[in-house]
Amino acid sequence: MVRMQLHLALDYMVVGGGADFIFNIHAARTPCQVVSHERLDLNQPIQPHLHTDPLTQNRYLRLRAPDGPLGLRYAATVDIQHHMVDPSQVSEVPVSGLKPEVLAYLYPSRYCPSDRMATLAHREFGLMWQGMSRVLAIQQWVRQRLSFTPNSSDVHTCALETLRNGRGVCRDFAHVMIALCRALNIPARFTTGTDYGADPSLGPPDFHAYVEVWLGHRWYVFDPSGTAIPMGLVRFGTGRDAADAAFATIFGAVRAKPPVIRAEAITGLNGGALPVHGPLVVSTDDGQWSAWPGQTALRTH
Repeated sequence: MVRMQLHLALDYMVVGGGADFIFNIHAARTPCQVVSHERLDLNQPIQPHLHTDPLTQNRYLRLRAPDGPLGLRYAATVDIQHHMVDPSQVSEVPVSGLKPEVLAYLYPSRYCPSDRMATLAHREFGLMWQGMSRVLAIQQWVRQRLSFTPNSSDVHTCALETLRNGRGVCRDFAHVMIALCRALNIPARFTTGTDYGADPSLGPPDFHAYVEVWLGHRWYVFDPSGTAIPMGLVRFGTGRDAADAAFATIFGAVRAKPPVIRAEAITGLNGGALPVHGPLVVSTDDGQWSAWPGQTALRTH
């Protein structure tokens, strides 16, 4: 078990008659990711509304803020149980054997045009042994061909443009890997969390995008950017690509400050194991697909 302590601070200036916000910054509650404590603080007397998507377990916070400064603080303690296995023991699942809930992650999406990358995917990986080793080869291929370059892409950049440019940030690396996997009939989805373990030279801690791939009848975690330690990733949201899992969607005129994020592993007597890189592949999924009820109790101020 890994115990993570999260602290997030988001600050905005709302102008022009108020704005609506939809946040996806709450740690997901799943059988393998238990939120033992969380707290939300707002600097305005606003009543937020929190709901959980019954399929993805994404937790969405919705609120409307009047003109002026809006400050949001979120803290959580999260216990993560990891399923870890030798990569050689994990196989791909044929389309005929996929669960209905997984099928959506086979199709092209806005930022992952897998249909337009099929020739490339089959040329590079089509003759490889079908299993975890092929997915690891895709991850390594993405790392070798892309340079992690802050501010090198924007909200319009898709996987094809990232490949042409040869650079990007974590969401771009994720989009390329997802598109290549889908082009080979391997379900893959976009996942958000925080960048635990990232090199400080890349800048202050930030939200992080990574990939989950359906193999051996469960979702396995991959970080194609190579900037984080997978065991330290706390899942916030999942979706087909970044359009489905933005940490903040804003409707209105708003100026935003950079987020302030801290993710710490709690070890010792009251903690868990220290997240580390290792030879085993990691999953935070129990392999079961059913609707788990979300808990919405929050302390707000």
